[in-house]
Amino acid sequence: MSEKKNILTYEGLRALEEELQDLKLNKRQQVAIKIKEAREQGDLSENAEYDAAKDEQRDIELRIEEIDKILKNAEVIDEEDVDMNAISIGCTVLLRDIEFDEEMEYKIVGSTEADCLNGKISNESPVGIALIGSKEGDKIEVESPTGEMIKYEILRISRTNATD
Repeated sequence: MSEKKNILTYEGLRALEEELQDLKLNKRQQVAIKIKEAREQGDLSENAEYDAAKDEQRDIELRIEEIDKILKNAEVIDEEDVDMNAISIGCTVLLRDIEFDEEMEYKIVGSTEADCLNGKISNESPVGIALIGSKEGDKIEVESPTGEMIKYEILRISRTNATD
């Protein structure tokens, strides 16, 4: 069984590559220094600094492994090729909550890049699923976690330039 593709925008790809480089070049070196300094303190069996540094080293290596796996199975969406007539991954969408008359803007990204606090929602989330394929002016309904139906109107579809 092949592994699931990790859908990324160029922005998400660059961010992961930068994080990976920082982990390999900077964080590894920093934690190695911490481990060396903790070892110099003597008895390792009761050395909290040593234990903390080893835990940090483990976390760094796990994150490097995770990013390597994501990048190995990455499928990059070229935002320049995004069809602006219908919502797809890479689009930025301006929505209006019909009940509360509030506007919100989301960028549709793959699940690997999702970060709702920064306005990036997954194409696999309930809102993302409802938006994919919709057009400007469409009204969609999304079931909230409480079972309540939330109605949105799609006001605008735009594209974030990959060179931003």
